Amino acid sequence: MNQDRTPEEQADDTHAWLANLARELFQTEQSAVRHPRLEAERLGDVPPARRLRAIAEHAESALAELPGLAERHRLPVSPTGRVVGTAFSVARDQLADLFLSLERSYRGTLLGLRHGVDLMILFEQVARHDGAVALADWSATWLDRRQALLSEAEQALSWFAEHPARALEAATHRPLARAFRATVAGIEHLADRLRQPRRPPPSVSRASAPRAE
Repeated sequence: MNQDRTPEEQADDTHAWLANLARELFQTEQSAVRHPRLEAERLGDVPPARRLRAIAEHAESALAELPGLAERHRLPVSPTGRVVGTAFSVARDQLADLFLSLERSYRGTLLGLRHGVDLMILFEQVARHDGAVALADWSATWLDRRQALLSEAEQALSWFAEHPARALEAATHRPLARAFRATVAGIEHLADRLRQPRRPPPSVSRASAPRAE
């Protein structure tokens, strides 16, 4: 319990927690560089894609500044986190997006970006408790910019409502993806048919029944 720990031990706990959050931050920012750009390439030169490219540029700028900030505050510079972030983006591009439409894939990207914002809100607060004021101030500036960019990306969802054909278009057109979606569609169609109530066989009225000789 906290009351059983010395102030020095509690400070060590806070710094260790901040270090773990820093590793996660490297990972999420690497994902924020890579996956929005993948998504933007699929969409082409349309408003949602432009919003995602702006977020990727912001994440790239943050990743350029983070190593120096981390070193000044005795935090790990996490190349592993960046590798993991790239791996997650590749895995999603290769597997998770097999059955997604462009619109659903876009919303999935926004969900990941919101996770990054939540992480930074916590990172800023823990940095202040750790006495890393410059790092906390940098985090607050990051939050102001990223939240504004994310809000613009959310507003760009209206583009999909105006272009339903593109919204429903498959996120990827690889042969494996087409085969997977066709299989899923077939299973869903079969399930729909099985859920339909069976009609009772038509009854034979007495008037139409054959008379016995």
